[in-house]
Amino acid sequence: MSTMTLLALISLVAAAALFIALVVFLHFISVELERIGGMKRAGYGLPASYLSKIRLGVRAIEVQTGGLAPEVIKLNGGLTAVRDGLAAIDSNLDGVITAVSAQGAR
Repeated sequence: MSTMTLLALISLVAAAALFIALVVFLHFISVELERIGGMKRAGYGLPASYLSKIRLGVRAIEVQTGGLAPEVIKLNGGLTAVRDGLAAIDSNLDGVITAVSAQGAR
């Protein structure tokens, strides 16, 4: 048997092993996905997927929290005004402290 024939045979065996491993792991993935998103019987004999229930739950959360964005924008505007007011108070208090310190030094 020549070296080229031996190398071709080894390559063929390696490729076959790769494809067999691919099929086996795809089967394991398929079984696991079926277990996660598998069907169970809902009311009236209708199948219900666990994944579809999760999707419906996530959609419900999205709908329920959809109104938060405009309120957060309003809240940010109010908090910005409070921050600006506190900065003005801080500035005024600095002036008062400076005046009192200057008066106490006399």
